[in-house]
Amino acid sequence: MMQLVGSTTEQLVYVASKDRRFNVNELLIVEDNKHGDIKGEVVGTASFNRYIPMAGERSGFVDKDTLDFMRQVGFSIEDESIHMAKVRILDMLTSPVEVGSSVRLPEFEEIRELLVKKNPSEGLTLGTIMGTEEVSEGMPAELKNIAYLYEKDRGILPQNGVPFIFDYKAMSEYPHIGIFGGSGSGKSFGLRVILEELMKKKIPTVVFDPHFEMEFDDPMQGIPDDFAEDFSDCYEIFTAGKDIGIDFTELTQEDLINILRASGGSISESMENAARTLYKNRDTFTTFRDRLIDLADALDIGKDRIFRNMKDDTEDHGKYAGYLGLLDAYGNAVPYSGTVKAILWRLNNVARENMFRFNIQPILKAINRRKTCIIRGSSLWVLTVFASYLIKNLYTRRRDYRDSEFSGEKAEKFPPFVVATDEAHNFAPRSSQSPSKDVMREIAQEGRKYGVFLILATQRPALLDDTVTAQLSTKIIFRTVRSVDIATIKEETDISPDEANRLPYMASGSAFISSAITGRTNAVRIRTAKTVSPHSINPFEELEKDYKTEDNLLKKIVLSETPVYLGNLRSVMERAKEETGISVTREDILKAAEELVAGGQAKKEKTPLGEMITEVRV
Repeated sequence: MMQLVGSTTEQLVYVASKDRRFNVNELLIVEDNKHGDIKGEVVGTASFNRYIPMAGERSGFVDKDTLDFMRQVGFSIEDESIHMAKVRILDMLTSPVEVGSSVRLPEFEEIRELLVKKNPSEGLTLGTIMGTEEVSEGMPAELKNIAYLYEKDRGILPQNGVPFIFDYKAMSEYPHIGIFGGSGSGKSFGLRVILEELMKKKIPTVVFDPHFEMEFDDPMQGIPDDFAEDFSDCYEIFTAGKDIGIDFTELTQEDLINILRASGGSISESMENAARTLYKNRDTFTTFRDRLIDLADALDIGKDRIFRNMKDDTEDHGKYAGYLGLLDAYGNAVPYSGTVKAILWRLNNVARENMFRFNIQPILKAINRRKTCIIRGSSLWVLTVFASYLIKNLYTRRRDYRDSEFSGEKAEKFPPFVVATDEAHNFAPRSSQSPSKDVMREIAQEGRKYGVFLILATQRPALLDDTVTAQLSTKIIFRTVRSVDIATIKEETDISPDEANRLPYMASGSAFISSAITGRTNAVRIRTAKTVSPHSINPFEELEKDYKTEDNLLKKIVLSETPVYLGNLRSVMERAKEETGISVTREDILKAAEELVAGGQAKKEKTPLGEMITEVRV
């Protein structure tokens, strides 16, 4: 029997039972005579052991009045083990729940509307809702076996609970997703699961991949055949400076200013004015760079000296005439060569990464084919510089297309899309400037209207821009340890104090999903990803594997060179270095020879020329 005990409110009650332990996050039904059946969620549990008299009074979980009430209704606190739960009422009530009301487990259909907002075909299946293990037995078939789980030491596990299905279409009203969690918490794993679901729905997505881990070709080991999926045709990988880049001829003045900021930090007002003055529509990088170089030279030389040189150097008359033309055209607006050289320095930084050799046409084609685009760069700096240009370009295309539908002007069709990134605090930092910060803030505030959405993952939510964080209607919160990050999460979500206290101790892969779409916070075990990152191998296992392979190769070389005189190993060492690519010492060869002898593959003999290793022929 489960029963309400102690004082109650319209929001919080306590439930006691003699024979059933409670689970955090499980749902209960309170049978209230006035309000009818009331739904509640367990947010805290405790058990009072009969071998520790009056333990409940010292636990702080309930007060003395509640314990006295329990005695009055038949609970023997001193003689029995009592299990208790703190329960948060999920229904909107205007008066307290009736004390002493009976409590029971719900049937699935009683809470289906609370747990399952969409069918699997209409949403993103992200995991299972914790605390729903018992009630899930009554689920219909379409909700079963769609969210297999994973544990590091046990591998793939069957679905255990009601699936959490995210209504992604509701993002048009409640936009943007934040994914928060410390190292090893499952944050990147969760991002992978979301991207897999977006690919299944063919939602165009641009993913900035600073760690080179977003590949989706390798299947998760042990995954059931009916759950596996081939994503190889759903995404493409691009690298800034290798197959994509910035088409200089398509830059606007604003694009150019953003690139200058991105390449070297903030720019002065004189630099911005100079760039706007000197840049001409449809300039190539070469024509713009040459104009800057010539103007800088002209400013350094000065008009008087240019006139003298024109008289003395007739062969370069045309060059000096060009200098004069530049000074006449731009000298008043840009009087100092240092300003021009600063612009050149920033542009050359970007050009050195081959960013101006390519364009974004491959990305545009992939997006229009409803694919996911994985964007990489040779460094985080390159990635953020390119992101500032790409995101702004794509957002402008989408905004212009949507605006044209209302203005009657013609604009090229461009689909809605999602921007996703790990290490999001580098793209939209709180207390510093970043190349992509302004456009991220703009999308956070205005993107919903145009069908552009953000998925931002970070280990440090406290370092993410406040404006961006405030616009994340859905937050997926994994294990978080830093107090400053937990404080930010408490400010930006509706997680309870009890849930916040659990954040530092949550198991990897478990998360609180706080969303305006669901209207409440759910504790969720994220489903297993169907694919694995290329970095998923344990680095220590990698070390052992690599060196074991090298050791085996060294043994094969020794055997192939037999007979080998241990006094003269030069030829073996040279061949080993040639084939392995690493320097091999005499001690390495001797060790390999000893292991071959110990394993019965070779034998050691004494000869007049010294000890010799020979292969054992079978």
